[in-house]
Amino acid sequence: MPQAIRQVRQGRANAQAALVPGGEETPVVVEVDTRELSGAAWVARFPTSRSTDDLASPFRENCAAFLAALRAAGARVTVSATLRPPNRAYLMHWAWRIVNQQYDPRTVPRRAGVEVRWDHIGAGGEYDPVASVAAARDMVNGYGIGRLRVAPSLTSRHIEGNAIDMSISWEGNLDIEDVSGNQVLISSQPRDGMNEDLHSVGAGYGVIKFHGGARDRPHWSTDGR
Repeated sequence: MPQAIRQVRQGRANAQAALVPGGEETPVVVEVDTRELSGAAWVARFPTSRSTDDLASPFRENCAAFLAALRAAGARVTVSATLRPPNRAYLMHWAWRIVNQQYDPRTVPRRAGVEVRWDHIGAGGEYDPVASVAAARDMVNGYGIGRLRVAPSLTSRHIEGNAIDMSISWEGNLDIEDVSGNQVLISSQPRDGMNEDLHSVGAGYGVIKFHGGARDRPHWSTDGR
């Protein structure tokens, strides 16, 4: 083989060899965070039921009887929550804590099945606390939990189907039938779900007002938790 041809072939082989990484080189791995940023869009996901039909028995039947007695007495009743998916409870809990307890969005624990990112990044590529808290506040407002004085529970009776959130109000006196069929006249105030005489009637039906007072005004459950 002529010398010139051998030199050309050898040059090609050396050029190809130079393009092959050596065994000691470590490949660069780039991790891309595909989670969706927190914000109002999450509020519509994992919806909470407002139907007493989704409650666990016997609380389901107890609530139905108590609500029937309230409405028969002329009270206005609006149910806002019954059975709550655990994923929704997670979103509500941490959004509330970020807004009300200044919890660091960067340290919120992840939950399988909820691909949310709580810490927002600014234009410079650094953590943006203002945007992170603003997004959490949009969620708190969307969930309607801005007036709560305690974080929504991660192990709530709602998740078990053993709690109901409802607003109750009436005008004048409330003449309501208790679980034994007796009429109970409630003339005390306030004329809403925080009335202690009404709590006693509800307890007879097995629907217990939240023990924490005004921290969670609409909440009733099997045991007051």
